[in-house]
Amino acid sequence: MDDRLRELFVGEEAWIVGGAVRDELLLRPVLDLDVACGDPRDAAHRFARRFGGSVFSLSERHGAWRVVAGGAVETVDFTPLGQGIDADLATRDFTFNAIAVDVHTGATRDPLGGRADLHAGVVRVVSDSVFVDDPLRLLRAVRFEDELGFRVDERTEALLRASAALVVEPAGERILAEVERLSADGYRRLDQVGLLAPLGGVLDARLEALDDPDFRLVAVFGANLSRLPISNEVKRYAAALRRAERPPDPSLRSIHRFRRSTEPWALDALAYVGAPEFVGIVEAARRAEPTDPLLRGDELGLEPGPAIGRILDAIDEERAAGTISTREEALALARDLAAQESGA
Repeated sequence: MDDRLRELFVGEEAWIVGGAVRDELLLRPVLDLDVACGDPRDAAHRFARRFGGSVFSLSERHGAWRVVAGGAVETVDFTPLGQGIDADLATRDFTFNAIAVDVHTGATRDPLGGRADLHAGVVRVVSDSVFVDDPLRLLRAVRFEDELGFRVDERTEALLRASAALVVEPAGERILAEVERLSADGYRRLDQVGLLAPLGGVLDARLEALDDPDFRLVAVFGANLSRLPISNEVKRYAAALRRAERPPDPSLRSIHRFRRSTEPWALDALAYVGAPEFVGIVEAARRAEPTDPLLRGDELGLEPGPAIGRILDAIDEERAAGTISTREEALALARDLAAQESGA
């Protein structure tokens, strides 16, 4: 599967395991390799010296090391072989991730019937303790169903439902990495097996209004999205969608106010508030938006303060609504508004 590994492990036992083998059998792109070997630390450093890449410890507890290699294969993880390849495979999550390939001969080791489950489209746990050992596997089971078009077998689904309360135990970063890969059907499946509610999510009618992972996060988790370690960009996106109000009419003024509240995500916000009929109007407003303002704050002759921002916003709105179009008209409006501010 990888000539570099064959060269690296001359005279040593080593196996490619896990997702790389699964994806190769499914004819999917293989971006990461997981190698079980005798001395992961030494192997990682030798690999990086010989073929390039950055080395760091992936898990001190488990003795795993990673090389970020670049190229067609982005990362190579080296994990301890321990008591042999069969014992290693018995600790994995699902049978189709418990297949190993000898780096020297290419021979396949499949003691748990993972290849048969791949062909049958079945997600099957390796053991009854899989979800207790690592509760993130609860989400991975549903994600594999969703991404691969597979279905969990009856025993695995029973274990999923019985272990649902454990789903909140993994670190937020790990939970987020799984749920943001789910489709609308994936979220529905989470709900069906009892995993969505403990995470603070609910099925929402807007779930399929837009095919976008961040949109689905907002639709499903709403205010509870703050429980997850989302980026600042996603926080701003979620806030824009959640404060959006459906435009009362298609007037230029209404569309301007909607855009002022929701850009640069106005189109997503229209989907969120269920107003797709305004998409064309918003797109036209974007194309027609002037490059330069009619007035700048330092041209108003006012003391610095919030009044300047309010006046400039009002000028922008009247320009968008078509009631003013020149600098002179903007100055006249600014004088009127400044007088109102001073008399307030």
